[in-house]
Amino acid sequence: MQNTYISSLIFAFLTTLSVTTTAAPTIKPEAPAPITAQISSPVQSMKVNLNAADAETLRRDLFGIGAAKAKAIVAYRESNGPFTAVDELLEVKGIGKALLEKNRDRVVIN
Repeated sequence: MQNTYISSLIFAFLTTLSVTTTAAPTIKPEAPAPITAQISSPVQSMKVNLNAADAETLRRDLFGIGAAKAKAIVAYRESNGPFTAVDELLEVKGIGKALLEKNRDRVVIN
């Protein structure tokens, strides 16, 4: 009987402690705005010139373009001359409609 009483007291104490720690308001210091949010608009406004960008720039600044596709874009440009339209990217091996649509607003022809 005494063990049951002590166990009940310990249980009640632990339950109360658990409720108070989860119900107590936590004080969070006000975090500054993330750096990515501060610089996201200038980065998004930059466009990649398909006729002037090197393979590293294409890989870094375009979505879904790795080293192999970036080199393929440069090789296509070198063998066929400068791009005349963004849709001409579809002629490059490995670039389909979905990939072109993801990057359409990030590329420019000059």
